[in-house]
Amino acid sequence: MALITAYWGLDGMIILMTLIITAYLYMTRKFKYWKKRGILEITPIPFFGNFKECLLQKKAPAYFLKDIYDEMKDLPYVGFYVLDKPFLLVRNRELVKNILVKDFSYFSDRYNTADPIDRIGYANLFFIRNPAWKVIRTKLTPFFTSGKMKKMFDLMLICVKNLDEYLDALELEGNGKTIEVRELTAKFATDIIGSTAYGLDVNSFKDPNAEFRKYGKMIFQYDTYRAFEMLAIFFLPTLVRLTRIKMFGKEPTDFMRKVFWETLTQRMKSGLKRNDLVDILLELKNNNNDNDLKDFTFDGDDLLAQAASFFSAGFETSSTTTTFALYELAMQPEIQNALRKEIFEALEKSNGKITYDMVWSLPYLDMVMSETLRMYPPLGYINRMANQTYKVPEFNLVIEKGTPCYISMLGLHYDPEYFPNPNKFDPERFNEENKRNRPSCVYFPFGEGPHACIGNRFGLLQTKLTLLKILSKCEVTLCKETLVPVVIDPKGAMTVPLDGVLHLNFRKVNAI
Repeated sequence: MALITAYWGLDGMIILMTLIITAYLYMTRKFKYWKKRGILEITPIPFFGNFKECLLQKKAPAYFLKDIYDEMKDLPYVGFYVLDKPFLLVRNRELVKNILVKDFSYFSDRYNTADPIDRIGYANLFFIRNPAWKVIRTKLTPFFTSGKMKKMFDLMLICVKNLDEYLDALELEGNGKTIEVRELTAKFATDIIGSTAYGLDVNSFKDPNAEFRKYGKMIFQYDTYRAFEMLAIFFLPTLVRLTRIKMFGKEPTDFMRKVFWETLTQRMKSGLKRNDLVDILLELKNNNNDNDLKDFTFDGDDLLAQAASFFSAGFETSSTTTTFALYELAMQPEIQNALRKEIFEALEKSNGKITYDMVWSLPYLDMVMSETLRMYPPLGYINRMANQTYKVPEFNLVIEKGTPCYISMLGLHYDPEYFPNPNKFDPERFNEENKRNRPSCVYFPFGEGPHACIGNRFGLLQTKLTLLKILSKCEVTLCKETLVPVVIDPKGAMTVPLDGVLHLNFRKVNAI
């Protein structure tokens, strides 16, 4: 005798159907959340919400949000669902300004999060929440001042010399050679981070199996499993906590912990000062008086988290930005030649020496970088979470506490109202006149407001140095391996080329 009927098979079918119906009801219980509030929502499907293409890794999240932005023209906001949870996409730039700047106190935390038990992943500026976030940011800000970067610049120039020697060794005369650009730029960026953050002479160009580069690649190597982990971190925080996902992965986490503490211990013993991130963190460890923070301690993995995030974010964002810049310059040789002319003229004035002030004094280089970041922002969206219920000024909208609010950076950056013919790479969008005439909160590749990227100037310095050195030596052109147009990897949580690779031809040029 079975439990329900006379047959075990029939019992099994009944139980299975009951479980399916229960799961269906549970996963659809919040649907129409926005509709009930008089807000247009995108019709969700059970178990996926509106997030099916992203979960199946067929579309990158930044482009999923951009599609919503584009489809909902003239609407200030629209509701959508990730699995069963209601999210809000904000389109109106004044409301964007409220969330990011004016009413930041209501939205001081990001929705995305690492597992709080994974301290190296969680306790850094990108993920940790208030009030610890504000204290840590205040204490780390001195590392990114112009004065500090000037002192670090000599360390960066050593890495520039390594890049210079590597390019010479490739023997790029004549027709040149095909180079995988992202690996080249990532090696350079990794060396700079290794030097300025950890105080180490990494030189990834001499050692292709250098540990820093090896583990850096592992963090952002988007195979199916790793891609899902990153997707969960940015959109499914409950799943992150349940599955104990590590932000940087197990092996890179172990590697960074080992290297950092070896460096910190050696620095404490020697008393050496290098004007790098280790000096700042050592000072925080020894002189901190904020022992009342409930979510942070200035020691152990919480301290390491700052060096780990600087390592991962520093090389990844800079290398991909430089890669896309070189691709666009290869697509438009006239822009490349104009930029090279500016670089050659600056080098001639300085007798061939690259200086800190020179890097910041090249207006066309700045315009090229700004346009690259418009078209290929490293993270194409911003998210915030309401930490208290918020009545939106001038709109019939109340954002309840805990609601995830997402802003499509790509949507705004490609909006023809602000950037006519947005698919065209045009550095002139960022000449002084155009910048003055553009409204606020429509261009923010490093974020906006108090939560804007603390290392934006460092990142720009790094990418500008890379372009300056490469273009002073080489002409970059398309080759048979170049995908035109460039394809964005749908598995990437950040904006990266398909499979993380992009090939161009490098040919040595002489000064003009």
